Amino acid sequence: MNAFIAIIFASLLARLSYQMARSPVLPTFAADLGALPEFIGIIVAASTITGVFFKLPSGALSDVLGRKRMMVLGAVFFALPPFLYPFVHDAWSLLALRFVHGFATAIFSPVASAYVASLAEPGRGARLGWFSSANDIGATAGPLIGGFVLYFTASYSLTYLAVGGLGVLTFIVVLLLPDVDRTAAREARTFAARAREFWQGITEVFKTPPIFVAAAIEAVMYLGYGAFLGFLPIYARNTGLNDAEIAVVLGAQLVLAMVAKPITGRVSDRVGRIPVIVTGLLLCAAALPLIFRSENLTAFVLVAPLLGLGVGAVTPVTNALIADLASARRFGAAMGVFGTIWDIGEAAGPIIAGFLIGALGYAATFDVLAAITAAVTVGLVALVRDPKKAAAIREQ
Repeated sequence: MNAFIAIIFASLLARLSYQMARSPVLPTFAADLGALPEFIGIIVAASTITGVFFKLPSGALSDVLGRKRMMVLGAVFFALPPFLYPFVHDAWSLLALRFVHGFATAIFSPVASAYVASLAEPGRGARLGWFSSANDIGATAGPLIGGFVLYFTASYSLTYLAVGGLGVLTFIVVLLLPDVDRTAAREARTFAARAREFWQGITEVFKTPPIFVAAAIEAVMYLGYGAFLGFLPIYARNTGLNDAEIAVVLGAQLVLAMVAKPITGRVSDRVGRIPVIVTGLLLCAAALPLIFRSENLTAFVLVAPLLGLGVGAVTPVTNALIADLASARRFGAAMGVFGTIWDIGEAAGPIIAGFLIGALGYAATFDVLAAITAAVTVGLVALVRDPKKAAAIREQ
């Protein structure tokens, strides 16, 4: 089986399961359990907080133990936790379960990105773009399926049982992935040698500051995007949209992100990473205030794809930028650092938004988040060296 095609399919299923569990089902589930906006933000962020603590060690361990082994472990958490949601009857239990469910992406996501990045250097941006788009197919279908299942069954339990079925399928596909980096020499190493390599990988990445700057770019984008995912269902419901219409809005922005990512990844291979990232950040900053001033389905469907285009420009290109900056031996650790910082932004987004919405309302809250995104965009040009562009200049 072709390794790239296999990881594309595995990641698509993983994201489909995970996003179906998250939006728009999770915020409405939390609200129906009686959670206030501030607590809803924390519940939405809980699975991402897991990633803050575990993506770095998961990525670094994959450099030592092998990518497939770690992805199988992550797939266990796609398969098992969803079957516990029918037993949740209060907001605190939902919070705890979301933290456990978060181990799925905390382990799987950075390792899968490292798996793709390590396949070959030529065309890395385009390949990561296709990989990210495969994730987005799952992320697009997940809210649509989840929203429609919830709408037609009016049952959170049935919705999460469907999520569990997809999680089991994800686990099976991951088991079938080619073990491309397994060697006899790697398997023969002692525990002490593995531990030493683990810490060497983390140390090497921490000595490369541009990796942190590049990861912070994604974190800032996800500050606004995470808040959007957390509160769009509630805001849209308040304007009169039903669950199926909310799923359509989420799907509209995800479809454009999915289409854009292979294109933006390939463009970044040619013109450099930074120009594409800057364009994407500015699009995100423009879209957020417009979305949270929309008042009908037509307005939402027209404006939401602008955010999708911005996300589609930023996400695959920051992944490629991280891979450009890291050594091939440390892709796992680098993607772990990237995922950790990214998750800090994604977790902080709904939490900050939850408190700001209570004080300022939706429109002003997303004005603030858009302003932060725009400010970071200005600083980005001065702080980050574009290795792809520098390499192109040297070749001339």
